[in-house]
Amino acid sequence: MNPGRSPARPAPGPAPTADQATEDAMSNATTVSPAHSASTASTLITNIAALVTNDPSLGDRSPLGLIQDAAVAIEGDRVVWTGDQSKAPATDNRVDAGGRAVLPGFVDSHSHLVFAGDRTQEFNARMSGRAYSAGGIRTTVAATRAASDGELERNLTRYLAEALRQGTTTIETKSGYGLTTHDESRALRIAAAHTDEVTYLGAHIVSPDQADDPAAYVALVTGEMLDACAPYARWIDVFCEKGAFDGDQARAILTAGKAKGLHPRIHANQLSYGPGVQLAVELDAASADHCTHLTDDDVDALANSSTVATLLPGAEFSTRAQWPNARRLLDAGVTVALSTDCNPGSSFTSSVPFCVALAVRDMGMTPDEAVWSATAGGAQALRREDIGRLTPGAYADLILLDAPSHVHLAYRPGVPLVDGVWRRGVRVV
Repeated sequence: MNPGRSPARPAPGPAPTADQATEDAMSNATTVSPAHSASTASTLITNIAALVTNDPSLGDRSPLGLIQDAAVAIEGDRVVWTGDQSKAPATDNRVDAGGRAVLPGFVDSHSHLVFAGDRTQEFNARMSGRAYSAGGIRTTVAATRAASDGELERNLTRYLAEALRQGTTTIETKSGYGLTTHDESRALRIAAAHTDEVTYLGAHIVSPDQADDPAAYVALVTGEMLDACAPYARWIDVFCEKGAFDGDQARAILTAGKAKGLHPRIHANQLSYGPGVQLAVELDAASADHCTHLTDDDVDALANSSTVATLLPGAEFSTRAQWPNARRLLDAGVTVALSTDCNPGSSFTSSVPFCVALAVRDMGMTPDEAVWSATAGGAQALRREDIGRLTPGAYADLILLDAPSHVHLAYRPGVPLVDGVWRRGVRVV
């Protein structure tokens, strides 16, 4: 799993905003002796049955760095100490974990949350074995273009809050449902107000407006649209697939984005074999996402690169498609992340625990591997070292499970086990 391979990045910008109901839930924290404001107070979470640190130098020396009978000390928005609870430092506040498990907040490194409408009829037809001739992504594009900024922002914050309640403390999200300069840039502007992991995906599909002239649309995506979108984004993405963008088009789009300071990530090899993974490695993309149809050369290229293979089991679940072979990737030494791909068409779930359970049941991952991939793996897919782990200096983003072990995430699928969430040192669930 190659933990720790990715370079550090600067501290991120403002934290994502939760809705009022989630903010109200902050009052549920069980603490004693409050002494300072949240910005300066120290808190010890103690009586942890099993603590996942994702530091292999700690605890059982596995990639999870699992510590039994543990405690975590937080000061401000950072972890300042982890270890055996008998050696814990004094703090202003104390939280009793009640013999339950604590792990890093989930890092969801692939989602599509700025959209309007849904595709219920399409999903119902697909699951019922009926033909359905609606426009897929184009249906969402039409609804998104027709929505107001306020409607798009309310949808976004709803799904961010939904994900937070399920333990996701960092989330990447993309544009891609506007496909005009105006609609792509407003999607990114709205997203950037709520998360610092924002991706420009003007190259989701060729816009319906230019379906007969793909070259003109690529020129727009790499020109005027890129200029308008780059100030709001950190990443650039492209759907490199038959029916979307071929290898040459994808290379041109990602190269143009790099010239504007955006780092590449790629929808690669989801529906068929193709050039996406090789292009991801060639351009040092942070992540090649989906990775369902891979040759041995593709696997070797990933294993010998810093590009993470991000697997999205919600998409296979919702489309009854072939599962990615996570076991093959892990055995080859590829760094793997797990994410939701939350979107209205092919994976309308914001639940990382659900994806962990699917990965264990259907993709050949062990429970330990799946949890690592949903936390540290997601952090590496975002080239972050300040999240996805619970060691001194990392952000105090963590989950309290209503279970004695992280294994319960796969062992008890569908059960709402997330009992508490801290984000940047503050309890928000």
